[in-house]
Amino acid sequence: MVRTASAAGSRTGKVVHGTGRRIRRATSAEGAGESGLAKLIELHALNSFGDMLITVALASTIFFSVPTGEARGRVALYLLITMAPFALLAPVIGPLLDRLPHGRRAAMAMSMLARAVLAWTMAGTVAGGGLALYPEALGVLVASKAYGVVRSVVVPRLLPSRLSLVKANSRVTLAGLLATMVAAGVGGLLHLIGPGWPLRGAFLVFVVGTLMAFHLPHEVDSAKGEQRAVLHAEAHGEAAAVPKASLRTVGPSVILALRAMSALRWLVGFLVMFLAFLLRDDPIGGLQPTLALGLVALAAGTGNALGSVLGSWLRTRGSEATVTAMLLLATCATAAAALWYGVVTVVVVAAAAGVAASLGKLALDALIQRDVPESVRTSAFARSETLLQLSWVAGGAVGILLPLDGALGLSVAAGVVGLVLLWTLRSLFKVGVRRRAAAPRVA
Repeated sequence: MVRTASAAGSRTGKVVHGTGRRIRRATSAEGAGESGLAKLIELHALNSFGDMLITVALASTIFFSVPTGEARGRVALYLLITMAPFALLAPVIGPLLDRLPHGRRAAMAMSMLARAVLAWTMAGTVAGGGLALYPEALGVLVASKAYGVVRSVVVPRLLPSRLSLVKANSRVTLAGLLATMVAAGVGGLLHLIGPGWPLRGAFLVFVVGTLMAFHLPHEVDSAKGEQRAVLHAEAHGEAAAVPKASLRTVGPSVILALRAMSALRWLVGFLVMFLAFLLRDDPIGGLQPTLALGLVALAAGTGNALGSVLGSWLRTRGSEATVTAMLLLATCATAAAALWYGVVTVVVVAAAAGVAASLGKLALDALIQRDVPESVRTSAFARSETLLQLSWVAGGAVGILLPLDGALGLSVAAGVVGLVLLWTLRSLFKVGVRRRAAAPRVA
């Protein structure tokens, strides 16, 4: 028995070691290892893993452990206590990062450390689901979104010469999605032991992440030549009638993409909240609520992964058309689901929203790379990420307030994204699809 156990342990060690080498080889490909991007990819995977463990713990307490009516009230309270203050705090994140250009590694480490402390604290209160849980969840949310903004700012600093920004972001995003899928299973297993165990696991993950953040290259903290950027469109050929060095343009193409992506993030937030309650209260096609929710979650995750994979092949040319096409895809899928509400259409709209949001974000990143000068690019990334997070919050709020009627809710969603699509098409005809990078002017 001892020899058998020893042999099994040896084989397991070899499998783990071999898997680790393959992961490291994949993350370090095309110069990512030399530039330091591979370390960021691994850190982001760890971040996504920890966030998912916290999500599993909160969902099991707030959503799954009580009847639908009470769960809706708890989630509404969660949105009120966490999302409303976040909506006030989020706009501060970008300007704060502008003032801390030399402390990005420390900022990422602090976001990890803060979530480690909060996860450990929440492990003792999550079982009761009392009000004390919500301020702690707010702290986790703010720290997580702060990390997301810093990560978007850091990627251009670690970009290898052989990779475009869109492809680099695709790798980072895909690593996070894969880690999230694994963490969902691990979190479920830990929850079987007890409601606090996913949070204790998250504590360990974020402690490791805190240490990993300081191992990022020193270029992360470089701020050579950077200035602040304000998200303001300036038409081509027009002079910027604004004070010098106080307001800088990002160009109409970036504003077009930001508007489209805000609508897509709004749709994702809406679908998460609306379908979660709808399918639990009235499952489609006679399916069990858990199975219906699982199908939709699987479709959304697959769509996100597919969008990230497609992003690896996406060219930076025609990114305006790409983000507009993704908004068109999401609008058509949502309208179809509203007209022919059923298992197939709901799964399709979840997958379409995942693909559109993932690929659209990569197209937006490509436009920022193309049209925003390097001196203000990192600031533009910070502000755009904050805007997209607030859009998700708005969509989630609408999703929880609407009556649980599938056709009605999806019709409202289709109407919202449809209006933004018309606005985006109008702007696209004005801007056109530029096939080569222009030299953006800075006021």
